[in-house]
Amino acid sequence: MVKIGVISDTHIPERAKTIPNKVLDSLKEMDLILHAGDLVEMKVLEILKSICKNVKAVYGNMDSSEVIKNLPQKELISVEGLCIGLFHGWGAPWGLIQLLNRVFKDDNPDIIIFGHSHQPFNKKEKDILYFNPGSPTDKIFSLYNSYGILEIDNNSIKRAEIIKI
Repeated sequence: MVKIGVISDTHIPERAKTIPNKVLDSLKEMDLILHAGDLVEMKVLEILKSICKNVKAVYGNMDSSEVIKNLPQKELISVEGLCIGLFHGWGAPWGLIQLLNRVFKDDNPDIIIFGHSHQPFNKKEKDILYFNPGSPTDKIFSLYNSYGILEIDNNSIKRAEIIKI
């Protein structure tokens, strides 16, 4: 079983000075951490790598030039026989699923993790789990701050949960 911590839209230091301790404590228990963009500063990646050796991230539309230079826009990760697509997103929030489908149309992902909207989303459509963990630091488009946890074992999603902070 692989436990994955999912986080996005941290916007450090604009929305908060750092990731909330409650989130970091939970992420320490993960085998892998995925950040779906809008870190803003590379410092966020350093914080995550200090608690988990296996961290993957993509850049988002609000990231600094340093983040954009060091991270890909799109990432494909294989975990326990499943393909996970990682992408931030852009544009209107109501068009994100269509955008994601275009971005990953040739990749056959089982899970697409995204950010951008700051709105938690956890829904399976046409054999793809679309998963947005929300934001742990900004509630501009949501009633609560959040992050996510996925558990994958032997070609199967055992848990896909949004954790309210």
